[in-house]
Amino acid sequence: MPEPIVVVGCGGHGREIFGIIAAVNRDGDPWKVLGFVDDAPSEANLRALDRLGTAWLGPTALLAELDAYHVIGIGDPRVRAAVATRLAPFGRRAATLVHPAATVGPDNHLAEGVVMFAGARITTNVTLGRHVHLNQNATVGHDAVLADFVQVNPSAAVSGNCVLGREALIGTTASVLQGRSVGAGATVGAGACVVRDVEAGCVVKGVPAR
Repeated sequence: MPEPIVVVGCGGHGREIFGIIAAVNRDGDPWKVLGFVDDAPSEANLRALDRLGTAWLGPTALLAELDAYHVIGIGDPRVRAAVATRLAPFGRRAATLVHPAATVGPDNHLAEGVVMFAGARITTNVTLGRHVHLNQNATVGHDAVLADFVQVNPSAAVSGNCVLGREALIGTTASVLQGRSVGAGATVGAGACVVRDVEAGCVVKGVPAR
């Protein structure tokens, strides 16, 4: 029997995750998407859901009444963490979703709520914390540790032995070199190259990242 699942967030990131679920279902591990929950969906996003053949069910509080898994379809790691905190009292499990076109090597740990998009790759001995999202074609090297709610945007590269703190964001096509750390809540701008450790809460950009 397919497991029921609800996507939290009607925006573009959530709708992309809806596509991941569809791809997983084609590969023979079926989920039954009940629909989306969102506290303030825009009219444009509601029309987009209609075109996808799914629907907005109501506000996030509705999860308290639904016996279903959920996935938080929100790209901003801080907002994703805040939503997870609001949902925690409902006691619903978060699904872990890996697109069939993603690559997962041996001896890795993926926590609840992890989402790996098409083309994302992790090699070996990688730890992905709760609700980590690896976007299209993002890569993570050996022995890296990504704490809860980290966001790695499309085509970013995290090298081996790196440590990314809770709610860190690695921008599109950015790179974090071998053994570097990025502190909690820090942002690495698109295209940046991290050659030194980044302190918590900092925003860095450029090559090398400053």
